[in-house]
Amino acid sequence: MIDPKSKNAATRRKAFTLALLGGVCFADMALAQTAPAAETEAVDEVIVTAFRKSLATALEVKRKDVRVSDGISSEDIGKFPSENIAEAIQRIPGVQISNINGRGSTISIRGLGPQYALTTVNGQAFKSSNFTDGFRYDVIQTELASGIQVYKSPTAEMDAGGLAGTVNIDTVHPFDVKGRQIIIAGKAQKQDLIGGGPTGKYGLTYVDHFLDGKLGVFLGGGYQELKDRGDYLWMDRWSVSNGTYTPARLRYRRIDRETKRSMLNGALQFKPTSDLQVDVIATYAKDKTTQDVHQQVFLFTTPSASNVVPVTVTNGTATKVQVNNFRLENNHQFENRPQSTGALTTNVHYTGIENWDLKATAHYSRGSAKHNEEAAILGINIPSATVDISNPSNIVFTTSTPLTDTAQYNTSTLIRNTYPNGAYRSIDSYEDAAQFDAKRFLDWGVLESIQAGAKIRHEVLKRNVIRKDGQNTIPASYSPTMAATGIAITNFLDGDNTLPAAWVSPNLQAYRDALKAQGVTVYNAFDPSGSFRVERDLTSFYAMANLKGEVLSKTFRGNVGVRSESTDQTVKGYVGGAANPLNTEVKLIAGTYTTKKSYDNILPSANFSLDLTDDLLLRFAAAKVLVRPIIDSNNQLATTRTTTTDTTGKKVNTISIGQGDLDPMTANQLDLTLEWYYGQGNGLSAGYFSKKVKNGVFTSVICPASYEGVSLSKDATGVCVSGVGDTYSITQSFNDDKTVDIHGYELNWQQSFDALLPIDGFGLIANYTHVNPATSTTGFRLANLSEHTANGTLYWENQTFSARVSANYRSAYDQTSVESFFSGPLGHTVKSRTQVDLNLGYNFNEHLSFAFAAMNINNAQEKAYLGNASRWQMSSATGPSYYLSFQYKM
Repeated sequence: MIDPKSKNAATRRKAFTLALLGGVCFADMALAQTAPAAETEAVDEVIVTAFRKSLATALEVKRKDVRVSDGISSEDIGKFPSENIAEAIQRIPGVQISNINGRGSTISIRGLGPQYALTTVNGQAFKSSNFTDGFRYDVIQTELASGIQVYKSPTAEMDAGGLAGTVNIDTVHPFDVKGRQIIIAGKAQKQDLIGGGPTGKYGLTYVDHFLDGKLGVFLGGGYQELKDRGDYLWMDRWSVSNGTYTPARLRYRRIDRETKRSMLNGALQFKPTSDLQVDVIATYAKDKTTQDVHQQVFLFTTPSASNVVPVTVTNGTATKVQVNNFRLENNHQFENRPQSTGALTTNVHYTGIENWDLKATAHYSRGSAKHNEEAAILGINIPSATVDISNPSNIVFTTSTPLTDTAQYNTSTLIRNTYPNGAYRSIDSYEDAAQFDAKRFLDWGVLESIQAGAKIRHEVLKRNVIRKDGQNTIPASYSPTMAATGIAITNFLDGDNTLPAAWVSPNLQAYRDALKAQGVTVYNAFDPSGSFRVERDLTSFYAMANLKGEVLSKTFRGNVGVRSESTDQTVKGYVGGAANPLNTEVKLIAGTYTTKKSYDNILPSANFSLDLTDDLLLRFAAAKVLVRPIIDSNNQLATTRTTTTDTTGKKVNTISIGQGDLDPMTANQLDLTLEWYYGQGNGLSAGYFSKKVKNGVFTSVICPASYEGVSLSKDATGVCVSGVGDTYSITQSFNDDKTVDIHGYELNWQQSFDALLPIDGFGLIANYTHVNPATSTTGFRLANLSEHTANGTLYWENQTFSARVSANYRSAYDQTSVESFFSGPLGHTVKSRTQVDLNLGYNFNEHLSFAFAAMNINNAQEKAYLGNASRWQMSSATGPSYYLSFQYKM
């Protein structure tokens, strides 16, 4: 549970909310000093600078949309107002992001996790092979997007699957660009913590028109290299006795990540006649990421729990302990993760029949990945150590022997000397789809038009796992020595805390060379328990009426529709049998299984907007939405099992029990917003939302009395073990039979200060979202939910210079081991934090521009506690990042 926030934090949130509400008064002042603009005057003619123009464009899109939505528009082709798409989307009310090594990666909308948001590109599915916890936005370069819209209330013609909302990324369409444009761009990027020189990013864009404007061509390409690092210190296990939590396993983990990305994007638009248009859009992105992981695992309770002697106990926590004669596992792991994703979409739009609008779409998208990981693990004995966690801001850890001392790694006395320990995973995800939409314009009173459509989709996820594990200890006669080949790791956590910040790590290349010199080959064992196939056939029909008229002399727009979704699902996997004699970490195939499930859903929706005045708009939306059980590379539908061996020779089993018969999650949702558009590109809005979630899927860590004939029970640390000491980490997913009510409100303010200041160009964007953190007492819970989020950007720009300072705040949120590797089996609460970013721009002339960005300039760090804020559980360091870029437009 999240503790009540401090008075200071509450005061800051109240101040932020009051500032937003104060925008009403401030807006009155602005209006009073602003001459009314002519109705025919376009927004782009008033606001000509890039960032302000993008804000005005996004605000106008929001105003015209009948749905509840928010969006972001690019400043120009290839110029998106952020360094990362996820980091851009977090500026939208109700959106929260999660980071990997300090880089924005996935998003949550209104408290529902990343897996509950649907992401589309140009309205169609964009498959990714690696969205184990939602769509990974960091694999898409910002140059792909011309605009991003988050739809919080759906209409009947939209694909189902966005229980939290739908994020649509629009790419560049050549008919939307005037004339020929050739754009060359480059960027240098550097993260403080990783050190070394900057990495580069290069892009080329070409837009042109032919055949007297009937043919439009867009081609874009880019290449990017990134380096970043994340350091993590956390208590992975606790012994719990009589309500007292005692440290049981401390871990260091340093992740050095290198990424090479390439992207190609193209579009052809052909309009041979005034009533026929054909669009062909292709997108391809390739991402090759490697992770070099160095890890120290301090097994305080191995070989005995009596190793740990509490020295100080405060408020139910052994805040200081003495540990004697315990094991240390020194792990060097390398992960190679190449992946690619792409899509090809063809749209045909025909308006040649009077009062009819016809559209047909064919779409194909595919994502694939090959994840190869290997590790060398060395085990030694540490005579003694002390741990003091009484001050969460300064963890004190000392060991009797230096972690840099190579003498303790004498190959003849190592407790463990294992190589390789790893796996090769291939993952393939694809979808093909076809749809047809027809709209008939009627103009029958309030009935403006009716439309209907159908769509068929076939989606597949395949996963195959090959284990590569050394079955014996590497002999001392040819084992690499730490003294000769060890890798020096330094500056852990960037010098924070009082602990050994340096150690010596095994050298993977030395182990590779040693085995090669001896002619040793490692058997590639197919892992049936980690391999499966999921297929779905989806058939959809919808009908919708579009309305427009007046109520009490007030103009309204709206639509009422219904969508039918039919799902036929097949899960295929393997039944494991006896242990494979050539690799006891996996089992032989004993058989196969097939689980089928079919279900139908009827999804009504309604959206209305009412113009109370020329500037004041009231919206109302209601809908039933759904998300099917997640198809991803770590899904809840197929049973998977991974087995490794620890320092003591005990098996560590990680098991996810498949639930191929899970029902889809559904929600009845309601939105009500009031929006005020005033002045030149200004807006103020407040909205209330509610979702009543049914069939909520929750994953529990379980310890059954037995599994596959093995008796199990929990030990003193809460870990599920067998009678011989093997560890079983078992998770299982269920549908919650209770309804969970999620509700909250959003405030959004966009304001230019031109009418109030003697210098033009200043402005503010701010929003605040409150989500009620409701949970079900029977299981379904909202992990990764921050009750409070707020974003603010203060900007100034003119035709030559621009500057922006942005702050992003999210309050504390809970995670379990399902959501975070760093939480441990008991889970944790990540503390509230605020990140500050800086953007500067300089337009040298109409062709050449420069930009500089500093991200996380306040060095905000992710920290966590267990149960109460005084019980430290995790610290991390990622540090600031810097970007310097240019763009040249011909």
